[in-house]
Amino acid sequence: MVRPATVVATGRYLPARRVDNDELRARFAGGDQADVIDRFEAASGIRQRYWADPAENTSDLAVAAAQQALERAGWAAADLDLILVGTDTPDRITPATSTIVQGKLGAHRAGTFDIGCACASFPTALATAAGLIATNPSIRRVLVIGAYLMQRLADANDPMVFFYGDGAGAALLAPADGPGLVASHFLADGRYADHWGIAAGGTEEPANPAALAAGRTTVQLYKRYPPTLNEQQWPAMIDALARQAGVAPAAIRLAVFTQINAESITTVCEQTGIPAERAPRLMDRYGYTGSACVPIALDHALASGLTKSGELVTLIGSGVGYNMAGVALYPEIIDQRGSRG
Repeated sequence: MVRPATVVATGRYLPARRVDNDELRARFAGGDQADVIDRFEAASGIRQRYWADPAENTSDLAVAAAQQALERAGWAAADLDLILVGTDTPDRITPATSTIVQGKLGAHRAGTFDIGCACASFPTALATAAGLIATNPSIRRVLVIGAYLMQRLADANDPMVFFYGDGAGAALLAPADGPGLVASHFLADGRYADHWGIAAGGTEEPANPAALAAGRTTVQLYKRYPPTLNEQQWPAMIDALARQAGVAPAAIRLAVFTQINAESITTVCEQTGIPAERAPRLMDRYGYTGSACVPIALDHALASGLTKSGELVTLIGSGVGYNMAGVALYPEIIDQRGSRG
């Protein structure tokens, strides 16, 4: 029996340390990189980000976001059936970060797996969770997390650390009373797989002294992406989701995109007819949090009243690979009395 599923609660976590652009300007002052932070700020809209304490791992960020969502829903971790963690900054290559999260939460009844498609991981995980709820009657309570700690894997002397903000966002899914998650769409282009990433540490090139000396065990930008790549692909994603949902793009109440560039979001709103105020641009306060930026933005939007239960939301994530995924859903947020608003 097919059952619709949807988001019933969300949470987010940002580490305590706030790093503004002036701190990075001081780090990179002098030489031929004196204006690099100014240029990055003007191009992206990012003004600050949060960095984790050295004692915090990706799993710790994920657990903190999950605990907030569980508290809001009135759920116990022990009641979870499944935990999905979307990240490309895992605690370890193996085992899966989701198993570590399960242990830290005390959710010992839950199955787990990781989803690793960079910034597309969270929408991919939502669609996966909804599909499992729809087709498996034993799965009713699913925790989906997007978490990111890329600055830990970056060279501190690389100006690209400007873009890496740490954080996590979480969502709880359950069978829906209404339409729930009504659309999903996926896109990838492996021709860009060697543009940005961590080259060494896997089976292609294991970590070794030579790789370490060459900086190939840290995240690097090797080739630049076309500057309008997201602007070209996001409108098609919106059209596909709206068509599946049976609505016009203008009917979308909240449109969340990967939070990497404010102007790209504005441009796509103009192209699709979505009012700009319905597409949050939060990189000025949170930075770019990769796999976590879509769930962080969703939680921010729900907490601040940008959207509410029963309104159509689209979530689109795109990142290195090139990977893209999107979902459209009607959230049914649990209120403080334990009922759905």
